[in-house]
Amino acid sequence: MSGGPANRDERTRHLMMAALDDELSGEERQEWEALLAGNDELRREWNRLNRVKEVTDTMAYRKPPEEVWERYWGSVYNQAERGTAWMLVSVGALVLIGYGLWEFVHELFADTSAPPFIKYAVFSLMLGGAILLFSVIREKLFTRGRDPYKEVQR
Repeated sequence: MSGGPANRDERTRHLMMAALDDELSGEERQEWEALLAGNDELRREWNRLNRVKEVTDTMAYRKPPEEVWERYWGSVYNQAERGTAWMLVSVGALVLIGYGLWEFVHELFADTSAPPFIKYAVFSLMLGGAILLFSVIREKLFTRGRDPYKEVQR
């Protein structure tokens, strides 16, 4: 490949990563082996990367001790508390926003100086938003009972 030192270095890095992932074509493999044969520093770096890859490929997660699971399940109460609090805050916010929107629409339609297309646009926006909201709620309720991953334990 022609080009300056930066292009050669980039090509060398590309070939090294492809070789590490075993994704070299026949021609690229020959090019890579020629680069390795002619550069001791590159060969040392290649050997280090190969050792790191071997170690990471053989790693496995350790099972956490039982006391970690006990602490986790102990915090489920905290999670339930926070979930309930967020639900109450959300319901309160929805009620206030809904009431504010209701008053806004009521005042808008009571105002005879507002252009009709603005009234229709607001009505359309609110109707579309309501339909989307009900659609999402219906979908969530439908899929909650049919979740294929609900029995999966972490």
